[in-house]
Amino acid sequence: MSDDGPDGSGGHDDTAVPDAADGHDTHDPLRRLRRLASALFAVLLALLVASAVTQPASTLAVRAGLVVEGGNGWQLLRTVVQFGGFLLAALAYLAITDEWDLFRLSRLSRRDAGLVVSVAVALLVFQYAALFGLQLAGLGTAQNQATVPGGDPIIYYLAMIAVSLLVVGPVEELLFRGVVQGGIRRAFDALPAILIASLLFGLIHLPGVDGSPAEQWAYVGIAATLGCVLGLLYERTDNVLIPGLAHGLYNAMIYVVLLVDSL
Repeated sequence: MSDDGPDGSGGHDDTAVPDAADGHDTHDPLRRLRRLASALFAVLLALLVASAVTQPASTLAVRAGLVVEGGNGWQLLRTVVQFGGFLLAALAYLAITDEWDLFRLSRLSRRDAGLVVSVAVALLVFQYAALFGLQLAGLGTAQNQATVPGGDPIIYYLAMIAVSLLVVGPVEELLFRGVVQGGIRRAFDALPAILIASLLFGLIHLPGVDGSPAEQWAYVGIAATLGCVLGLLYERTDNVLIPGLAHGLYNAMIYVVLLVDSL
């Protein structure tokens, strides 16, 4: 993985680490509790805003004759609106807390672009290796509802490739790595911050997958592990765009595989 910081100085500069920047003791129990509560609030706010806008928007689109309920257009609209809600909630959180400096973003170098591709491929390989291991153990994982088309699978998968790259990956990383992990990092060392944010990242996927309880929790476990990789990537690069694009590319590659299988 690249050790380049956003300033290209070669490494994650300790002066840029959030907990050092605000000059507070990272071992203060009360401060840690406040940071955990704040991170949980950010996730719950995202879920609340997303649920508040997704159903009304999809219902309005159906009544206006723009989409057919249950069809590809309906599913795509709900996905885009849901993650739009996540983005709105993340921005609202930053505005409420006045912690815009958690939004750490810088332009990608060629080396960063190579890192994005490498990590996305590694995530995909890990996922299939984990699924293979679970199958050998007689277990499986639940199915993500977002991978089930409501109409022509080719059209749906092609659209979801773009949505994954441009919407899903970047927005989820802004929320879970930028806001959640970045906020927790101000009161915790890197490892617990990554683990806590990744656990929340895994748990948020639970309502969106179908299967037995064991399969659902296996899915959560894999998602949380993938989140740890993305969290480490963010910790090392201090640029939310890098895990955001790696996440989006990883999701897009899953839809490429599904697209090829459907041909």
